[in-house]
Amino acid sequence: MARTITTKYDVAEHLRTPEEMAAYLEACIEEAKGDAAFIAKALGDIARAKGMSQVARDAGLSRESLYKALSGERSPDFDTILKVIAALGMKLHAEAVHMNNSTAQQVS
Repeated sequence: MARTITTKYDVAEHLRTPEEMAAYLEACIEEAKGDAAFIAKALGDIARAKGMSQVARDAGLSRESLYKALSGERSPDFDTILKVIAALGMKLHAEAVHMNNSTAQQVS
């Protein structure tokens, strides 16, 4: 019987275009359910796809601090997130969500 060889899947290898990167980030934001470290990890995946050194330079951060901030092990400062998003050539946007009264009370 032939042996099956597997390799670790790395999403960064499959994020090739700005549109794919934005769609990936959007999906991760929806999936995160408020987990900032999860979103930071997604940004790290995109940064690796673009080239971590270049993203660090564009964000005005050291490569090491960028790796730490986007490791997914902690939640980076919001200003770091904004710098990274700008360095990736992306922007955040807000969208109104219409909630019924019971949902609004749960959020409060």
